[in-house]
Order: sequence, then C-alpha cells, then structure tokens
Amino acid sequence: MRALITGITGQDGSYLAELLLASGYEVHGLVRRVSTGGMWRIEGIRDRLVIHDGDLVERGSVARLFKKSQPDLVFNLAAQSFVMASFDVPEYTADVDGLAVVRLLEEVRNSGRPIRFYQASTSEMFGTELPPQNEGTRLHPRSPYGAAKCFAHWSCINYREAYGMHVSCGILFNHESPRRGQEFVTRKIAAGAARIKLGLQSKLVLGNLDAQRDWGYAPDYCAAMLKMLEQDKPDDYVIATGRTRSIREFLDAAFGCVMLDWRDYVETEQALHRPSEVPTLCGDASKARKVLGWRPTVAFEEMVAQMVHAELVRARENR
Repeated sequence: MRALITGITGQDGSYLAELLLASGYEVHGLVRRVSTGGMWRIEGIRDRLVIHDGDLVERGSVARLFKKSQPDLVFNLAAQSFVMASFDVPEYTADVDGLAVVRLLEEVRNSGRPIRFYQASTSEMFGTELPPQNEGTRLHPRSPYGAAKCFAHWSCINYREAYGMHVSCGILFNHESPRRGQEFVTRKIAAGAARIKLGLQSKLVLGNLDAQRDWGYAPDYCAAMLKMLEQDKPDDYVIATGRTRSIREFLDAAFGCVMLDWRDYVETEQALHRPSEVPTLCGDASKARKVLGWRPTVAFEEMVAQMVHAELVRARENR
C-alpha cells in the first residue's frame, strides 16, 4: 500500500510519515523546494521516503505527482497555514488552500482507482461561532485562510456526494509539538521562555493574549487522520481535546517550566493582532471518540513541557 502526503515536511506531515512507515506503508511525499520549513523534520526518515518535487498550484505538477506515486491513500496536509499571513497574501492562500484541493480531487476522480483521500480542514472555519464546535456547527471564517479552507472542505463533501469518492475531512483544532513552525505563537512562547531563561533574550513580544484555543498534541491528531481513512465509510470528524485555554495560560505553563513569571518579560503590540480575531475555539470530538475510538493521550502540560525542553536544547546548541 502506498500513501502520498502533501506537506510532508511540516509538523503533521513528518509525524504522519513516521506513523505510516511504522504501519507498513510505502510513503511518498510532495516537497516544494522553496518551502521555508526545510527538511529537518523528516531528516531521520529521509532514506525511507520517496520524495517528489512539485507545486499544487500547477495542474501539470499534480498530474505528474499522481502518475509517479500511484497512491492508495492521499493525505493533503499542504497549505499556507499561518493565519496572520493569509491577510497579506489572500490570493495565494486561496489558491494553495482552496483551488489546489480541487486539483487533487480531480486527479483522484479521474484515476480510475479506489483512492482514499484525507483533507486537513481546520477549526478556523468556525470563526465566531460559539463553542463547543462540532461537525454540525455553522462555518463563519474570520480570515482568508479560514475562507479558503471552507471552500476546500465543502469541495470535498461535494466530491464525496457527487461521485461516491472515499473523501474524509479532519476538522482539527490547534495541535502543537516540538516540531511546530517558528511563526506560530506557541513556538514563539516556548522558544522565548527557553531563551530568556538562558539569558539569550530579554523580552517576548506578542499580540492578543486573550484568545482561547483548544490545544492538543500533534502526533495524537495524526493518528486520527489514519483512522479516518481506515473506515469503510468516509465522513468528517472534529478532532479536539474539549478543553480551552488562553494564551495567558499557555504562557503560565511554558514559563513555569523554567521557573519564571512571564509577566516580567512579555509585552504586547497591536500590530500583531489579526484584522479580525477568532476569540474562542473549543471542539466537541464525541463523534471521533465513538466512531474512530480516538482519544488524546498527551496532556496539555506535558505537551508544553516537551516544547520548552526542545527549545532549551536548540538554544544551547545554537549558543
């Protein structure tokens, strides 16, 4: 069995690749050579992967990818996933996060093979809808990123219903790990706490500290992705812990790992606030628990401690 992962060099892509290899799959991955993430997350398994160069914004590139990889499972994790950046590059975000999904679905539909397709949807699609949010909650995105993901999400549902394709969407709430990208606030906090503790940084500048999110552990969420495509019937699932915490609480946990009070080091800037904020996200994953048998295994505090420890190691090595 062959699995194709777009976005394999990202946080989720790297963990999913490891899981699929351990499950006996031949794993293919799409890589954009101009990607800012680099290959560091998959360095340890690089010799066990089949890597393809390409770009989802080019139809010809997508066609060549399918011809070379001949996948049985496709996990579409590629995206312009930094919400703040989507306000600066809305057209590019719409193309990569929205139209590219249709290009992939068309390749699956025209392949003549029973390919199973996973789409990485997101809790950002819910926007201002009141928590807890589940599969039936109305979508009200508050960013170009969220809007593009809504288009992709509904396109997947349409292809599933119109053509009987095995297409499932994972509506994943925020999930973190030591492999999180540097642009995300959780990685900034973990790195800031570590560097301040080591005397390499004097302060940390953030945006909205009142935003509340449902944070889980990335490897747990990647396990849910595979479970979705193992089902006989395709469907959509919210994956979340069901517990909301604020940025302030994340700061408490991260700086607590290094025995510091974040209030002595953190400043805020209005320029780092989104043009339109999403105040609170909290997922109801009861459907995933019932149908998939999925549950989170790593607690919030343990996840944050892992992130801070990894940043301490990185900071010492760089110093």
